[in-house]
Amino acid sequence: MKAIVHDSYGPPDVLEVREIDKPVIGDDQVLVRVQAASVNPLDWHYMRGLPYLVRLQAGLSRPKRNTRGADFAGQVEAVGKNVTRLQPGDEVFGEAGGSFAEYVATREKVLAPKPPNISFEEAAAVPVAGLTALQGLRDKARIQPGHKVLINGASGGVGTFAVQIAKSFGAEVTGVCGTRNVDIVRSIGAHHVIDYTQEDFTRGERRYDVMLDTVRNHSLSGCKSVINPDGVYVSIGSNQMGDWIGPLTHVLTVMIASWVGSQRLVPMLALANKEDLAVLAGLLESGEVTPVIDRAYPLEETAEAIRYLEGGHARGKVVITV
Repeated sequence: MKAIVHDSYGPPDVLEVREIDKPVIGDDQVLVRVQAASVNPLDWHYMRGLPYLVRLQAGLSRPKRNTRGADFAGQVEAVGKNVTRLQPGDEVFGEAGGSFAEYVATREKVLAPKPPNISFEEAAAVPVAGLTALQGLRDKARIQPGHKVLINGASGGVGTFAVQIAKSFGAEVTGVCGTRNVDIVRSIGAHHVIDYTQEDFTRGERRYDVMLDTVRNHSLSGCKSVINPDGVYVSIGSNQMGDWIGPLTHVLTVMIASWVGSQRLVPMLALANKEDLAVLAGLLESGEVTPVIDRAYPLEETAEAIRYLEGGHARGKVVITV
């Protein structure tokens, strides 16, 4: 089968299309023929081996696993003998290591049926970003109807899902984005949109019950100043890389700052599970959430897709068609 592989760390140029063996599934696994995948910051962290802390798990001098990709959607090709929910022919979406390929093997518990009203490309855009938004708002922020919610980075992969998911919970949503993305953020349901080129939200008078920060382009003290005394600040992954520990610097800062004051300051990392994927599938099927896709690239141009995402200006998700 065709797959995107890299034998060394580096820029997108290290990626190449290569013929490799089709995965062999275990008793608890599912083999899926991939129809589409999507790109996440995690892909370039592992591609570049940065921050260097990544290499403790991924391989010190070269990647232990040389395939990339996490999000995908496709059709079940075969199932292990212990798999009970799925069967060949089912259309699914979820997460699997090495999804920039024609086939992937993954566990049943990180898959969900693809809603029939969305395309494979739309479904592939959902897992990592959608789960991050859902778990950040529901589990970490404990969002409630009527909450005033600020999404910083509302036009990005996580942000576009967060705006829609927060609205589905009955929150009053304010999105922060650049000038060219104001109309997009408004079109997906934000009640208020702040153009960061015209207004610094940390200097405004509005106060929020929840802030979901996807870009971390303001000081933590500035963000805290716009959150109510009993409010919640949730920090998720960003494009900030660094050479050594990268985003972990901010994670540690948030954890230390959480010891002072009444506000809750929470770093987070999403975890894939079929229950939350099913929640997202319900929102997709009802039309309450619609994936925003900036660009689609064929599998052979995965390097260009990652290069574009690294630029930091993607609106919504960047997908790979297989």
